Amino acid sequence: MGKVAFDISVSLDGYIAGADRTADTPMGRGGDRLHEWMGSEEGLALLGTMVVGLGAVIAGRRTYDDSVRWWGADGPSGPARRPTFVVTHTAPAESPADGVYRFVTGGIHEAVDQARTVAGDHTVCVMGGAHLIQTFLAAGLVEEISLHVVPVVLGAGTRLFDGAPPEQLPLEVLEVINTPTALHTRYAVVSSS
Repeated sequence: MGKVAFDISVSLDGYIAGADRTADTPMGRGGDRLHEWMGSEEGLALLGTMVVGLGAVIAGRRTYDDSVRWWGADGPSGPARRPTFVVTHTAPAESPADGVYRFVTGGIHEAVDQARTVAGDHTVCVMGGAHLIQTFLAAGLVEEISLHVVPVVLGAGTRLFDGAPPEQLPLEVLEVINTPTALHTRYAVVSSS
């Protein structure tokens, strides 16, 4: 089985979205800055290597609702079309025709089981939002953390680790890649057993 990892862009002060989020500006005020690294030459190369090892994606319902208009039927992995499991209480009435989306109403454990089944030996990526990532961390389901730290201080918005489990989570640095647009860091969650 492949590992379960979360991967997300974050400001230097720990925000994954700016303040004042709306349906038209889902990343909030200044939050689009967090994804600019993806358009750089280095960012595109990094994304390409990440997709190669990607077997499936897990996202929360708000992330899906906010992003599906840009993702379209292909989902967050674009032309690679990796299956995307959306954790939700109820499936939406409509989703893109021939889309990669599967709506999971049985909780995060069911989503992980389904995603791991289709991913095989490849990575299952939990991409957010913050509450979903915090829930995965609290349940001990995350084996790896990948952060793209963008050189910006947003000052307000949605923090990645607010509401995270209060106990310490030991990490081991696996990789650090410094680019002009972001510092890309990858950590293994150190097992307590």
